[in-house]
Amino acid sequence: MLKNHLSAVTWLCVFLVAFVGHPVWLQKPPKRKTPAQLKAAICCEEMKELRAQVANLSSLLADLSKKQESDWVSVVMQVMELESNGKRMESRLTDAESKYSEMNNQIDIMQLQAAQTITQTSADAIYDCSSLYQKNYRISGVYKLPPDEFLGSPELEVFCDMETAGGGWTIIQRRKSGLVSFYQNWKQYKQGFGSIRGDFWLGNEHIHRLTRQPTRLRVDMEDWEGNMRFAEYSHFALSNEFNSYRLFLGNYSGNVGKDALLYHNNTVFSTKDKDNDNCLDNCAQLRKGGYWYNCCTDSNLNGVYYRLGEHRKHLDGITWYGWHGATYSLKRVEMKIRPEAFKP
Repeated sequence: MLKNHLSAVTWLCVFLVAFVGHPVWLQKPPKRKTPAQLKAAICCEEMKELRAQVANLSSLLADLSKKQESDWVSVVMQVMELESNGKRMESRLTDAESKYSEMNNQIDIMQLQAAQTITQTSADAIYDCSSLYQKNYRISGVYKLPPDEFLGSPELEVFCDMETAGGGWTIIQRRKSGLVSFYQNWKQYKQGFGSIRGDFWLGNEHIHRLTRQPTRLRVDMEDWEGNMRFAEYSHFALSNEFNSYRLFLGNYSGNVGKDALLYHNNTVFSTKDKDNDNCLDNCAQLRKGGYWYNCCTDSNLNGVYYRLGEHRKHLDGITWYGWHGATYSLKRVEMKIRPEAFKP
């Protein structure tokens, strides 16, 4: 009996040792995943991979965008530089063409003036620029007119405009640089002054001589904005010095607005030392020029040459009231004459 009891205890001990050494025997076997669970796990892995790929693509796109923007800025800068270089080249080309054209014109003028000297020694009587034009002198520039034996006038150097409105114009006054003062005395306005290639007054005696035949007057004007206007008069004449170079004008035409020279018609010439105007004041001294002052001006083409912006509070500039009024001084003015019967 005792032997049987010990045997049972022995087997119980063996069983306990085995159970403690291998507890897994009492655990439940792991459950197998269903197909749906396996599919969901695979899907999650694929989503993770897709997200990683999207992140990589986004990074690449950002890098490409930055590079594209950088390249675009570089291209724009290159285009701007090319345009700038093109403009500089165009400007240089224009300057070169202008200088080349000017040299050619000077050569042509010299050739024509040489030919003119031969013409003057012949029986031809050259009276003014229109006569030169009719003898095929068609380039604008400086020419010499022969002396007038009847009036006892010497040889006269003139500037001929052979292009404007058919050409044949003899320029009697020019304002374009401001290098010559027009606040001169009676003697200077009688004889003429300035540079025939720059600013000048041809001289009242010479203008009187050139207007003995029916003559037309043209006034070309330019403002500081580059706008150009003109006024023409069907008749223009100056009397002699005995009559103080009285002005006579015909009908007006042009595009400069109101006729600002009509007010000066039939008035005599005045200078700072010879007050012939119709005012108690000396208009020549007030307006700083020599002109056919009435009392005093609707125009003052021989006034002070002011640069842009300098003529805001003065009334003595180069003015044409019918265009810009009394407080605007013009940039350029040319007065020119030719016979009424002239035909280009």
